[in-house]
Amino acid sequence: MAPDPASLGAVQLRDRIASGALSAEAATAACLRRISETEPRLKAWAYVDGEHAMAQARALDAKRKSGAQIGALHGVPVGIKDVIDTAGMPTEYGSPLGQGRVPREDALLVAKLRAAGAVILGKTVTTELAFMQPSGSRNPHDPERTPGGSSSGSAVAVAAGQVPLAVGTQTGGSVIRPASYCGVIGFKPSYGLIGRSGVLIQSPFLDTIGGFARSLEDVALLVEAMAGPDPQDAASLPGPAPRLSAAATEAPPLPPLLAVMTLPGADPVMEAALTELTEALGERAARVDPPPGLADADQIRRRINLAEMAKCYYALERKGRDALSEHVRDAMDEGKEIRARDYLSALDWRQVLNAGLDELMTRCDAIICPAAPGPAPLLSEGTTGAPSMNGPWTLCGVPSLSLPLLSDESGLPMGVQLIGRRGEDARLLRVAHWLTDTLTSEAR
Repeated sequence: MAPDPASLGAVQLRDRIASGALSAEAATAACLRRISETEPRLKAWAYVDGEHAMAQARALDAKRKSGAQIGALHGVPVGIKDVIDTAGMPTEYGSPLGQGRVPREDALLVAKLRAAGAVILGKTVTTELAFMQPSGSRNPHDPERTPGGSSSGSAVAVAAGQVPLAVGTQTGGSVIRPASYCGVIGFKPSYGLIGRSGVLIQSPFLDTIGGFARSLEDVALLVEAMAGPDPQDAASLPGPAPRLSAAATEAPPLPPLLAVMTLPGADPVMEAALTELTEALGERAARVDPPPGLADADQIRRRINLAEMAKCYYALERKGRDALSEHVRDAMDEGKEIRARDYLSALDWRQVLNAGLDELMTRCDAIICPAAPGPAPLLSEGTTGAPSMNGPWTLCGVPSLSLPLLSDESGLPMGVQLIGRRGEDARLLRVAHWLTDTLTSEAR
């Protein structure tokens, strides 16, 4: 019996569609059926147009049958966070202030995904303006718990098998934390690797595009398809996109050395699980203290975040401050009170912290850190979880991955965060491949 296409990963789908064993239409229909079955309970999507999705899939099938060259994501359904422009589809920012907004053009990253052959299935739920007010999405492992934020819908959609790939954004911990809570892989690449033109900007110094998948190879394929220069984004890195998809299946030249650290705020259950992981890795992993200043880095990041948010969202605030949640209003008011000298000095910390990380990275290949303080909090706590384990790495602009390698006693997922040096995303993926392969082999 053939497997349900909705259960397959992106690479599996792409290869089966390319060979003719499966059609893009069948793959898309399977994802739409899965959404229909699970969406009333999980609320991962802000917008789905099944008819349009099927039309995209049929056009891709016709292209393959014509003998034309096909792309790296040919026929693979993808969800797009609702702060990223999609031509002809609503992009409403999770806020009444964006209601009815339908862009005329795709964001550059969406255009790249279409060019690679992806089927844009719809828009995944974001928290309000990609900040920290909880959304309506629910965690597939326990609907009474948060899926995290702000890329809540993207993480839920992948974890629930509604779609093999989804795109998110991270300003604090909005890719890595939801991936940890939902038990999927989240990849926040180096700052500037993916261009942000056509994306709602909350903090120009911090905002980073990332992705979700159920395998390392799949998430690497997604990020590689979106990567590359963006003439309209001043932070965009020059040069061609790195070969991330290949790196995700390659072992490093030598077994890596890993530095294991925790940051303030980790739960005892996470600390215990990380200790067990370190012991399992033996001589390949060692506990280290965070470099100077890293423990305070999330507060520094927050200062930048709120100051830039107050500026970037000023026009939205003027349009209808009363439509904003109290949480967002308070954050913007706090941002307005930050002095210029404090904001400018905070910007200097990226260089300072990376100097410390570079020194540490001369002695190890990657850093292991919790992907979140612990398992997902209950929805009744009114939070999407703390970004304390992620904010420092976002401030530094370095690549990070959340790998679903841990769980608490009840089986709730907890991610292991793997961090590399900025610009060395491919190297980080090789280390992640080794780590997952090693732990999987030991578990047999």
